[in-house]
Amino acid sequence: MQIVSKFDHFNINVTNLERSIEFYNKALGLKELRRKEAPDGSFILVYLSDGVSPFALELTWLRDHAEAYELGENESHLCFRVEGDYDEIRKFHKEMNCVCFENHKMGLYFINDPDDYWIEVLPIAR
Repeated sequence: MQIVSKFDHFNINVTNLERSIEFYNKALGLKELRRKEAPDGSFILVYLSDGVSPFALELTWLRDHAEAYELGENESHLCFRVEGDYDEIRKFHKEMNCVCFENHKMGLYFINDPDDYWIEVLPIAR
């Protein structure tokens, strides 16, 4: 059997949904695509989109999980390619105080979101 598939979404759990939505909008221009709320209020799922690709980032908020999530060694990460002046975008992220790692030799950097998930930022052309 040959399976044919395509990426749909990636999920991360967040402790403060509104703070995370605001971060992803400000830092990467993502907008809310849709949301699903449990009838009993136990969870909210918010799907964010870049408005270009069919891929979505799913933010999951769980009412009964108030503590920070254990991210292990944080080796997994999302990666976004950004349009425009890469140095100006990096400067903007530094002003947001969210740049957590830079590798000048490789020409890349990472930002971290409010729950400390790492996001690699690369230019469109590379």
